[in-house]
Amino acid sequence: MTATTGTDDGRDDRDGRGGLDDRAELARLLPPATGFDLPPGRHEHHRERLMNQIDHDTARAREAAEGRVPDRAPARPRLLRLSFLAPVTALALAGALVAGYSAQGGGEGPARAESGASAAERAGNAQPVALVLGRISDAAAESGEGPVGDDQFVYVRSQVQGGDLTSGKLVTGPLAEREIWYAQKPGPQKRLGYIREGGETLPINAELGDTDGTREGISRPTYRWLAALPTDPRKLLDHLTALTPESERQEHAQAVFEQIGYLIRETVLPPETAAALYRAAALIPGVTEAPDAVDALGRHGVGIAREDRGSSTRSEWVFDPEGLAFLGSRTFLTADTAIGVKGALFDAQAVLKRSVVDEGGVRPQD
Repeated sequence: MTATTGTDDGRDDRDGRGGLDDRAELARLLPPATGFDLPPGRHEHHRERLMNQIDHDTARAREAAEGRVPDRAPARPRLLRLSFLAPVTALALAGALVAGYSAQGGGEGPARAESGASAAERAGNAQPVALVLGRISDAAAESGEGPVGDDQFVYVRSQVQGGDLTSGKLVTGPLAEREIWYAQKPGPQKRLGYIREGGETLPINAELGDTDGTREGISRPTYRWLAALPTDPRKLLDHLTALTPESERQEHAQAVFEQIGYLIRETVLPPETAAALYRAAALIPGVTEAPDAVDALGRHGVGIAREDRGSSTRSEWVFDPEGLAFLGSRTFLTADTAIGVKGALFDAQAVLKRSVVDEGGVRPQD
């Protein structure tokens, strides 16, 4: 999805003026276009909008009970800017797409993994996070599936699970396999790749509002774009912080942490960029080690985590304890909230295969 909304002259429309609400309402009422209109990994924006809608409806119900609701129809909530939580359009589409990532089962439950990590940290078993991420960075510098040509596709096969909020409550569904082919062509593209779920392969369309196509960037990170990022960890973190949209419901540091997690999970990284990303993550306030973290398949490994106390969520990355290769990630509630209980799973991924292919929709040979 586009990172910001704005008026025709390019200025951000943060207060909802200038017809953006009307376009959002039309997008909500119209049926979705053929294809997959949301770049995978960006469904967190829908979660934010749904939670805002829940807050809005709760406040309206309270006002009605107290006799304070005006006779006129309530104003539509203003259109929020895209949040990474990357990795994110209309509420009707949000439910369908978030549900497409739904799952539970196949692995340790989030509450158990959370309590185990916390116990280890309280016992003093956790290493300084900079040391752990330094080791992961060194391992990443020695590996890599690239380079990737402009006419090629990055292929990622994963087992995914996540939360469906269409009912106003967090509901988790079954594990599902997902295959994605990310196009690498530079410049604006109307076809960003392909996604296969449930035996059906669909195109991934340009982000909503990108009538001329979506350019490479933070929401379409091609290999060429990634290779051009700064490799000094501090400069890289500052650059990604500036590119990551802010959210009203999430600490910006958390959004940046999850944006980096998206890049780690859903791309093929140049070795120098991968190494810099991990060292940049160590500079984010609140990032900690999470001993014995668990991915969507229940694979245990070295964990890197950050908790957002404002939204009561915790996101974890999981790495193989031997070679420190990335295994997967997950996000869950850390407290009882209006949408779910402590430990309830928002999303989780387990990466099974990452490769480079010459044609979208075609699996790698090996």
